[in-house]
Amino acid sequence: MNPFPCAGHRALWAPTRRDFLYSLGASVGSVALSALLGRELVASPTEGAGPLVPKAPHFPAKARSCIFLMMEGGPSHIDTFDPKPRLARLHLQEFVRKGKMKSAMESGKRYYVQSPFTFRKAGKSGADIAENWEHLAGVVDDLCFYRGCQVDSVNHPTAMYQMNTGNRFGGDPAVGAWVNYGLGSINQDLPGFIVLPEISYPQGGSPNWGNGFLPAQYQGTPLRPKGSPILDLSPPEGITREHQHENLDLLGKLNRIHQQAHPRHVELEARIEAYELAFRMQMQVPGILDIEKESSGMKESYGIGDKATDAFGRKCLLARRLVEQGVRFVQLYAGTWDSHDYIERAHGNLVRKVDKPIAALITDLKQRGLLESTLVVWCGEFGRSPDNGVRGGTAYGRDHNPKAMTLWLAGGGVKAGHTIGATDETGAEAVDCVHHVRDLHVTLLRLLGLDDNRLTYFHAGRFKQLSQFGGQVIKELIA
Repeated sequence: MNPFPCAGHRALWAPTRRDFLYSLGASVGSVALSALLGRELVASPTEGAGPLVPKAPHFPAKARSCIFLMMEGGPSHIDTFDPKPRLARLHLQEFVRKGKMKSAMESGKRYYVQSPFTFRKAGKSGADIAENWEHLAGVVDDLCFYRGCQVDSVNHPTAMYQMNTGNRFGGDPAVGAWVNYGLGSINQDLPGFIVLPEISYPQGGSPNWGNGFLPAQYQGTPLRPKGSPILDLSPPEGITREHQHENLDLLGKLNRIHQQAHPRHVELEARIEAYELAFRMQMQVPGILDIEKESSGMKESYGIGDKATDAFGRKCLLARRLVEQGVRFVQLYAGTWDSHDYIERAHGNLVRKVDKPIAALITDLKQRGLLESTLVVWCGEFGRSPDNGVRGGTAYGRDHNPKAMTLWLAGGGVKAGHTIGATDETGAEAVDCVHHVRDLHVTLLRLLGLDDNRLTYFHAGRFKQLSQFGGQVIKELIA
């Protein structure tokens, strides 16, 4: 559709023009007023449409949206969803791959560590789950646990990049950006890819949700966890719609001139798209972000109002509201799970923070009939090791482990009530249904109706894809 009433609305602009417009007193939202002004002039719903217009999937999709719960720092599979009784017998014995074991208290070297948490079988599926996951146990039959995923890096930034973009070295599009590129946005008045980070960005920063070599329109839009979620969303006080319209008339003329000079400047084209979207967001975002409109019972179910669960509960409730309004991909961050010592205290506090909100999210989606069409993913960037170095003999923790991790999926066509894959008897390495993370990415795309081999973008002399050089669907995960 053609959102600008003025000729030359697709023209591109340089930063100096933005500075000029700001000198007129226009905010991000007011410059984008054009998004609504010209809608009645459109003859066809797709004519002149932007890059986020909804696109047909490659296959019939099992899910239309994804909520990605990113537990930054590497949660320990051994202390959450993959119990290892043998570690109780090996506790504080020296960690060696071959030969005789001896007490680590004597050697001062690395030692095996048993889990400080007890486990139980939960639900009709009998899934293994640590007992401190009090609320998640109630929805465990809606989850599909996968224990066979492996990554390549033991460093947080590179592992985060690989889990989020498929490339350990950064600079590639995030999974959400690929989904945005492949499917477009269901709701043209909201970004197709929204990120709910912690106050401190994860290791590696915003490239974890960047567009990489894709056009900038497909990058994730982070919402600030405190204060105004989006700065400059509303026009400044005293700026009237008439003033906005005068500015837009001038902008149209400048755009027409600039388009003739720079017809292929895609970064500036993306900036115009962003300004148009910003105004449309003025209409919808304030209402969607206002979770106070939810009932007190609903807010309590997410843990809102409780100090331990309030922050993540708000993120989970907002994620439901966003997918309900057609946002294609929402990523939530919680961390950090990097428990090299005092794992009982550290993981215990983190589980307490996310357990109730996540269980409420699954329940809420299911009750609203949204779980079937929403793929929910829970994971970190890698797992943890069965051993650790001595920390005064008592402050037990675990190191990074790229060869074994547990993640789970729910909704969106996954095999609910199943545990797929396995790790060895100490949790050191995946040994059954083993797949590289590229295969997980290919599977997520397939559930959303996309073929990784067809979802490509020509860059640097070749067609590139999320999996880098191809992967396979993990069929065991799909119902």
